[in-house]
Parts: sequence; C-alpha cells; structure tokens
Amino acid sequence: MSVREYTPLFSWGFSLKRSKFLVPLFDNNLFSFGSSSVAGSYGTSLRFKVDPKNESKQSTTSSSSSSSSAAAAASGASHEEKEKGVSVKLASGSTKGSDASSFSSVKRENEKSADSDNGSVNGSANAGKRKISVAPGLGAGDEEIVAAVLAGKIPGYRLEKDLGDCTRAVSVRRQVVNIQAGGSEQKNLLAKLPYEEYNWDLVLGACCENVIGYVPLPVGVAGPLIMDGSEIFVPMATTEGCLVASTHRGCKAINAGGGATTVFLDDGMTRGPVMRAPSVKRAAELKEWIEDHVNYAQLEGAFNSTSRFARLSSIKVSVAGRRVFLRFRSRTGDAMGMNMITKGVTQAIELIQGHFPDVDLLAISGNFCTDKKPAAINWIDGRGKSVVAEAIIPAAIVKDVLKTTAEALCEVNVSKNMIGSAMAGSIGGFNAHAANIVSAVYLACGQDPAQNVESSNCMTLMEPWGETGEDLWISCTMPSIEVGTVGGGTFLDGQSACLDLIGCKGSNPDKPGANAERLARLVCASVMAGELSLMSALAAGHLLRSHMKLNRSASANLSSMSLASAASPSSH
Repeated sequence: MSVREYTPLFSWGFSLKRSKFLVPLFDNNLFSFGSSSVAGSYGTSLRFKVDPKNESKQSTTSSSSSSSSAAAAASGASHEEKEKGVSVKLASGSTKGSDASSFSSVKRENEKSADSDNGSVNGSANAGKRKISVAPGLGAGDEEIVAAVLAGKIPGYRLEKDLGDCTRAVSVRRQVVNIQAGGSEQKNLLAKLPYEEYNWDLVLGACCENVIGYVPLPVGVAGPLIMDGSEIFVPMATTEGCLVASTHRGCKAINAGGGATTVFLDDGMTRGPVMRAPSVKRAAELKEWIEDHVNYAQLEGAFNSTSRFARLSSIKVSVAGRRVFLRFRSRTGDAMGMNMITKGVTQAIELIQGHFPDVDLLAISGNFCTDKKPAAINWIDGRGKSVVAEAIIPAAIVKDVLKTTAEALCEVNVSKNMIGSAMAGSIGGFNAHAANIVSAVYLACGQDPAQNVESSNCMTLMEPWGETGEDLWISCTMPSIEVGTVGGGTFLDGQSACLDLIGCKGSNPDKPGANAERLARLVCASVMAGELSLMSALAAGHLLRSHMKLNRSASANLSSMSLASAASPSSH
C-alpha cells in the first residue's frame, strides 16, 4: 500500500508537484500545495481541492544589486524559486545529458558553495531562505547542476521539475549518485543500468521517484492457451530459467484436452480501517449500528458517491476490546482499486463519526484488509477477483507430453500440495508454485508485484478421470487475485503492450470491470498450466534435470566462452 492512499499522519519535508498525473490523487482531500510541507493532524484529512486546469506559477525575483541585474541580463532571463537555504546561481553551459562528470568542476563548485552569491540574501528578513536562479531546461550545464546538487543547493528529488526534462534529470541524478557512491569518471557504477530511450514523462509523479534508470527484464511468452474457447498468449517477465518453458508445456497439454474453462466467482477489493471506542460497550453499539440495514444503506450511499465505479457490497465488523475493525468490500471496475476504495471508506468514516463523535479513527488501514501480507481472511473470504479454472487432460497427452500417469500425478499432488502444505501450516499455499506464474504475469502487465503475496493463494486439485481413470482432471481455485487494467504501471509502454497482447488493455467502455476480469481469469488458467507441468516433472523425476539444462546453460556458455577466449584471444 502506498503512502498516498492515506490521511497523512506526519509531515513530509518537501513540496509535491502539481501535474496531470498527480491531480487525480490530490483531489481526495489528502494533500495540499504550496511552499510549505504536506501536513496533517492525527486522523484528520487536509481539505483541499485542485483545479487541474490551473498551472503552478513560479515567482520571479529581481536582483537587489545593479551588478546582479547586469549579470542576469547577459545570461538571459532567469527564473527563481523561493526555498530555504542559501542562494545558488548556475552558469550557462551545455544541456546535453551525460553520465560522465567533471570532478574538477564539482570540486570547484563545492569549495565556492559556502560564500557564493552572498548578494542574493537580502538581509535578516530573508535569512534561512534561498533563491535558486535556475531557468527550467535553460542556462545551466549538467556539470554545474551536479555540483549544486552535491553541495545541497538543489534538491536532487526535484530535478525533473527544475530542468523541465525528465530524461536529462535522470542523467544528472545518475552522475550525482555515482559520485556519492564512490564512483569516478573512469569507474561509472551505473554504466550497465540503462536509462535512455525510455518515456520518463509517464513515470513522473506516478510510478517511481528519484529515478536513475530501469532494470530490463526478459519477457517470454507461453501458449497460446485456449481459455474459454479463445486462444490467448501469456506474457511472463522472469529471470528464472525453465519457468516459461514449463508453463508453455502445460498450455500445450491443456489445449490438447480442449482448453481451460474458468468461472468468475466474486469481485471485491477490501479496505479495513480500525477505530477506537471509549468502552467495549460503545464498540458493541457501533457494530450494531453499522449492521442495521437502514444505517448500512446510508453508509453505502456515502461510499458510492465518491466514484462512478466503486460500489460497496459489504462491511464486515469485528471487535477486539475497545477497537472496532471494519472490512469494506467493493467492486472497483477495471482498476485494482486500492485508492478508489480508500476514498469511499474515508467518506463512510466521516458519516460514522457524525453519529459516534467519541469514536476515533486510528488508521484507515488496520490490516483487516489484508494487503500484501499472508492472511487467512483473504483465503477464506477472498479479496479482489475470485476465480476457478479446470481442464481435462487425455491419457495420451499425460503419457506423451507430461511423461507420467494420472495416478502418479494425483498421488504426488495429495502428498505435496495437501498433506505437505498442511504439515507446514500453510495458509492458501496448497499448490506447487502458483507465485511463480503470478509474479511473472504481474511484472509483464504492470501489476503491483507485492500483491503477489495474497494473489498467489491457490489450491490445486487433481483426480483420475474417464472410464478407465487414466485421464486427468485438474483445477486451481484462487480466491484473491488482485489485478487491474488501468492505473499503477499498466500505462507504461512495455506493460501496456503486454496487456494489449492479452486483449484487456485499459478500461472496458461497454462493461466496466470486464478487462480486469479477463486478466484475472488468465492468471488462474496460466497458474493451472504451470502447476500441471511442474507436478508432472516431479512425478516423473524430471525437475532437477530440466532446471540443470535450462538454468545452467547460460552459465555454461559464458564459461565456455571465457575459456575459449583465454586459449585464443583472437577467437572473437
């Protein structure tokens, strides 16, 4: 869960940029703009509305001395932002981004930082403040900016705003980090971390902060998998050898039996705030009040008023001493929905406190949700999308493709996935490796990888099938798949392409929620393919052999190349 979902319980020592990405998030009464830090009292929202059409204005200040005015006129118009600290001026220079840094320039700027631009501080009235004469995207070379960041005169996190060029900001930040981490011009610690040819404008204010590059992940494809009569490719981002190949084999076996059939059982993202009553009696009264159908209808109206898509389906109330835990459950359209439901919960809590002013909201998330943590409540009651997939594998395919028998598969499944998981005290872990497929699909499709924790809850069942019992019936039951096709990282170029491949990119204009449902169904069916293949490898005793062949092949190739190079330097 991200900080931006909640009422602030602290102050941040920085200001937040108004942008087309952040406006939808700031329009939830949790943030304010200005030169002051974001702040909020315990349990109280900051009241603020943002007009996305208004643009932030930078104040411009003329120099107090004629010499400063002459210098400014010579170098062009300069823009200044009022911040705390001392004054900084950057000389004109190249604006081209580069990882190489001039250490003599850095040293020179650091030595001058204590006494430079003293004329910009206008007496005691401006003591403790600084003015940065940096025109966004103009008038300063990368070396000067690096020096200013290292000297603490320009906040490193704000480079995108000050430079007006996201790619250049990333390049400058890489130089700063390289120096601070002990690198040098000759030894660039980030040389192998790419950053160019990436749309950083999409990332700004939405996906990552203090960006220094991106980590390329191999994306493989399994399938196509026949799911509910349609052929769908399964994009998987992973560094684990054998995973895509194994899932692909599972798809092949499932297709031979006519494909996978899925059923969509339920849909409901949850948020679980915790409140504190003055007494256990008052806590019980609150529980009774919420569970009254008339009061519930009022809460439902307040909750639903916050979104076109959020629709409250239930509130589960549990009491522990004076504390009352509420588990709001809601449909959220094609979004995964954490921000959406949090906004609705906030509105409902205000209504509750109108009737129970002596009950405090301790936290908008009290772990009764439960998000990104193992929890029996997600396994039992579900969270997000609840899906079941099944398939029948003909005996010939079990023998020729999977290299085993239905009897052996069922025996291993009971011993490993049922008894073994029970012996380990597992919650929702009655499977072989559901998390492998879930994580790979999530990374490829812009989902929150941390939600793999609850999304991988899965029970894999197998039975002998057919007149002779030599066919195999297999199913996977997954009650808490948390996915969305809008929001998060789904709009990034690569992840968006993978969603396009599946056929569920963006929101569904005709049936809100249908695209996210399709993705959830595919996750479950793909997990079943992975389960089928791995369990077959275990039953046939092939697991180690396949991993040694595919996981170690690259290392063996590199070793061979190194040996060949040593023996014959000109062999390349």
